[in-house]
Amino acid sequence: MPVTTPLHLAAEIGGPHGFDPARYVALARLAESGTLDFVTLGDSFARPGLDALAVLSRVAPATERIGLVPTVTTTHTEPFHVSSAVATLDWVSRGRAGWQADVSGTGAEARLFGRRPAAPAADLWHEAAEVADVAARLWDSWEDDAEVRDVATGRFIDRDKLHYVDFQGRGFSVRGPAIVPRPPQGHPVVVIDATAEVSREAAAAHADVVLVRTDEPGKAAAVRADVRRRATAHGRDPDALRVFVALTVDLGDAESAPEPGLESGPLLAGGGSYYRGGPVDLADLITEWHQGGVVDGFHLTPIAPERDLERLVNGTATLLQHRCLLRRFYPGATLREHLGLARPANRYALVGGHA
Repeated sequence: MPVTTPLHLAAEIGGPHGFDPARYVALARLAESGTLDFVTLGDSFARPGLDALAVLSRVAPATERIGLVPTVTTTHTEPFHVSSAVATLDWVSRGRAGWQADVSGTGAEARLFGRRPAAPAADLWHEAAEVADVAARLWDSWEDDAEVRDVATGRFIDRDKLHYVDFQGRGFSVRGPAIVPRPPQGHPVVVIDATAEVSREAAAAHADVVLVRTDEPGKAAAVRADVRRRATAHGRDPDALRVFVALTVDLGDAESAPEPGLESGPLLAGGGSYYRGGPVDLADLITEWHQGGVVDGFHLTPIAPERDLERLVNGTATLLQHRCLLRRFYPGATLREHLGLARPANRYALVGGHA
């Protein structure tokens, strides 16, 4: 039986290092014209480049509907600062922020900070899960109506509606409350790549969108089932997870030679398995996998961002819209609404009282 759940699409707008904000704005607007759920911007301490979160804060006022998801490395960074920065992006984008949690595992990256040596991947992902946990608690540390803004009395905040989170993790502790009011979405969307077993528990416990790097439908379906099972064990509703296959795509349609080093389709910097073909073939692949119930959506990293994103939007996405698989307009304003996710309740706000 064909799947009737909505198809979700997202795209990476990174690529060759660039310092012109107009480029990122143009790519995000192009993706928005195709009603993609969100764009991502990769980041890493292992390479030079602009800070992804800051770049997307620049893109935010130049776009209207598309979600904005920077990579944020949780290793060597302060959880309180991560929470504040992502909340700020949600405010400046009016509820369209997310963040892709990632870790930093090399000795060279550790030496950039000089705080501690590199740690095993399992420890880094345990820490990443704790950062995601405390970030959500800090976002909840302000109730939605904590701001009074009463000029007559001079009261700005109802202090009874601010809460200490008193979080104690394995490697850090945070008392709170936050310094940024609760974000418009309540909790900005959390994205985690769960391809590797070591990151899967963090994804199951805290992610809203789970990425899987594979070109095999069976593997994607297996990871999806595994993450949903683990999410259930954490007391979460597995139907509130969105699982995306991550593919790096070359939509040159064999009209020219592949970029140097891409002749055999290796794993690329964008993190996805390699796909080379035309926009129509990509639409057929997406249709088959989605209608087969393998995944909820696709995250696509273009080899040549300007060329391939244009072909994705005006070719692949248009065909998917014609097949009534992809929406033609945004029904809501926030990233959570694009993904069909509810706004989380505040854990500290109780009916008829306060925590």
